[in-house]
Amino acid sequence: MKVADKVRSPCVSICALDDKDMCVGCHRTSDEIMRWSQMSNDERREVLQKVAMRESKVLI
Repeated sequence: MKVADKVRSPCVSICALDDKDMCVGCHRTSDEIMRWSQMSNDERREVLQKVAMRESKVLI
């Protein structure tokens, strides 16, 4: 797989975990952040769906 084919990280270089172990910048858990480079594209897409749900809860 080419690098260009990989699902990109949602990292926005604001790396700080809150009291729920969630990054305040990208809304991933510390486990999701650590495992990202080993995840398949399907796993990454699942994480991105979770991230989108988490972001929508923060914006409400």
